[in-house]
Amino acid sequence: MAGSVRAELPTQVHLVVGPVGSGKSTLVRRLAEEHGAVRLVLDEWMAALFGADERPVEGRIPWYVERTERCLGLIWRITEQLLGVGTPVVLEVGLIQREARARFYARLDEQAYEHVVYVVDAAREVRRARVMQRNQERGETFSMEVPLEFFELASDLWQPPDEVERLDRHVRFIQT
Repeated sequence: MAGSVRAELPTQVHLVVGPVGSGKSTLVRRLAEEHGAVRLVLDEWMAALFGADERPVEGRIPWYVERTERCLGLIWRITEQLLGVGTPVVLEVGLIQREARARFYARLDEQAYEHVVYVVDAAREVRRARVMQRNQERGETFSMEVPLEFFELASDLWQPPDEVERLDRHVRFIQT
């Protein structure tokens, strides 16, 4: 019966990717409102669930990765439930590297979920200034402080979609 429900109801995944400070959170809010979609944002989950936890001095990356994977598993299960009843979702779940996006696309393709990928970007100096300002102001799109070292590391790790990735995807580029 779940298959027949999925076939009858329009489902849509709006996947927002981009480097830190590019404007993803602002776009996610707008897309959710425009499409009557539920927002599922990894940083919000991480901040709510683990923000108060003490991070280890050594082994910080494995600590972070393990918790990220747990959150992503839950976000995916909720995504499937929402799509199963015809509720669109807007996802901002990291995926700054092509390999991580490929694994995520495989999940979408396995279930034949209709999706659009929004690639949001801005010049590095613009993004850096936004992040530092967001850290200070802690406004609407703030979920956790992003130290300068993390900004630089995440920026270095960002891999925009290449031609191969774009071949089988509906990809929209947004420069902010």
